[in-house]
Formats: sequence, structure tokens, C-alpha cells
Amino acid sequence: MPKYIVEAMPNQISAEVIELMEKAETATVGHWRHWGFMDRSIQGLLRRRVAGTAVTIQIPGPDSTLLHHALGLLRPGDILIVDRLGDDRHACWGGGVTVAAKAAGAKAGVVGGPCTDIEEIEASDFPMWCKGMAPITTRIYDLGGRMNVPVSVGGVVVMPGDAVLCDDCGVLVLPPGEAEEEARKAIATQARGLEGQAAVAKGAKLGERSGASAKVLAGLG
Repeated sequence: MPKYIVEAMPNQISAEVIELMEKAETATVGHWRHWGFMDRSIQGLLRRRVAGTAVTIQIPGPDSTLLHHALGLLRPGDILIVDRLGDDRHACWGGGVTVAAKAAGAKAGVVGGPCTDIEEIEASDFPMWCKGMAPITTRIYDLGGRMNVPVSVGGVVVMPGDAVLCDDCGVLVLPPGEAEEEARKAIATQARGLEGQAAVAKGAKLGERSGASAKVLAGLG
């Protein structure tokens, strides 16, 4: 087996679908969908909502050789998904990687492990999702890796070209063919939710609107 595998860059999600996704909230989709959500340990470092096309890599614990190479292949609109293969000690992403990803036009980075250089990430104003901070960084050890293959991050299998939605509540991965429908459903649900909140603010009972009160009263016997 070769030390590195670098497959072709995936087709990108259309700008129209990305625009719709960025109006949707992951927590709204979480009202009806139970799969595609990364573990809640993967959290955003900045308060943002972004969507884009998944570009995937796998890199082993202390090594970031392929990550540095991949940064030169990113396109505007991509979100780089980094499978750390179980490593939770070494931070592969810091200030330098952030600058390179932003310069390439990437929308965000998602790392299944820790990052470092939080001040530089904040200064770059680049959206990142990861498992917190670590001071021990990776090196260019040339241990190998895979790019644009199926990966596992936060308990979710991510395929190259998947649609990715990241916000303050977490990261959602969708097959490209499902992204538009889920985004439109979320947008409509959010609009109804705002209407309901306005009614409750004016005195309507939440339990009556949701049907919860009817269930409780029926269960009293």
C-alpha cells in the first residue's frame, strides 16, 4: 500500500443549497433527524454558522504532513474534515494552518481532536470546530495519510462531497441529495417556531400549543 492516498477533489455543493443551509440551524434539524450529527464534544471556537462541501483527510497522531499538503488543494467553499484516527493528544491545527485554510477560501475546519493557538484562530476570524485545546502539536514526520476517502469524525462517517452545516450547537453532515430538502424544512420550522414564541410571549400557554397539557390531563385519569 502507498504511504499516501490522495483521491480527486469532490464535486462541490451548489451555492444555492449552501445559502439555504446557512439559514438553517443544526438544532432545528435535530428535532426530527437522529443521524449525521457529530458528537457534542466537537464544538465551535467562534460563534458562527457556516455550510460547505466536505473535503476529508485522515492523519495519524503526531503527524500533519498530509494536512499541510491538503491546504494547497482546498477551494473556496470547502470545509476540511480531519479524522485524527483516535488521537486526542496532538493538536494538528493552529495559527499557521488557519491562515493557510483561510487564504485558500475554505469555509471552516472540523477536527476530530484538539487544536491549538486559539488567539491566532480568533484573530484570523476563521470558524473552527474541534475537541478543545492542546499544547502538544504535530510535526512533519511523513507517517502517511489518506485524503478524500470516507472518514469518521465525532462518530459520523463523512464522505468527500457531503454537505456540512456547522453552528454553535454542533456539526451536521448530510448526503448531498438530502441537503436542500432538510434545509428548506428547517427554515419553515424555524419560521413557525418564531410565530409560536411570539404567541407565548403574549400569554398563550406553551403546553396547550405543543399538546403537552392535553396529554398530561388525559393521563390524570
